[in-house]
Amino acid sequence: MTASVQDSRLKRRFELWDSNGDGTIDRSDYETEARRILKSFGEPDNSPKARALLSAYLGMWDKLAGKANVGGQGKISLEQFVQVSERELVEGGDAGFDRNLRPTIEAIVDLCDTDGDGEVNQAEFKRWMQAVGVDQRQADDAFRKIDKDGSGQLTVEELVSAVRDYHQGKHDIALLGR
Repeated sequence: MTASVQDSRLKRRFELWDSNGDGTIDRSDYETEARRILKSFGEPDNSPKARALLSAYLGMWDKLAGKANVGGQGKISLEQFVQVSERELVEGGDAGFDRNLRPTIEAIVDLCDTDGDGEVNQAEFKRWMQAVGVDQRQADDAFRKIDKDGSGQLTVEELVSAVRDYHQGKHDIALLGR
């Protein structure tokens, strides 16, 4: 896929995080998405899983804010977001992605894994996707495509690969909604 596909996905990701629609993102936008996911799973804010998810999201924000030189309480424009994300997630390859997004995906998987088997089943995946605005049909289709081994379960590695490949423009599985 072309750089323009990657840019359009990064722009879409930015738009989804810009929860108040002011054309910038900040720490509260990351917290808002984390809390939306927690709410969809009925997870209390003070539980270990909730604290881990919030910590992962805010850690992701802190890394982005640091790379954009705006500080933890600053705001990031679309242009800054695209520049930093391209450098860290696209040009940085697997190592850049793992450094910036893997901890958040692992925390989401831990939260989604309501049956404690270490993997995400289709119903759990659908709840996560709905929390971030992906409709049920797209979520079902995405699950089938990500479940490469046909086990009916998604491992952390399958999900990390799917999210990384999506943002690096290597496939078009719908992982962003709204």
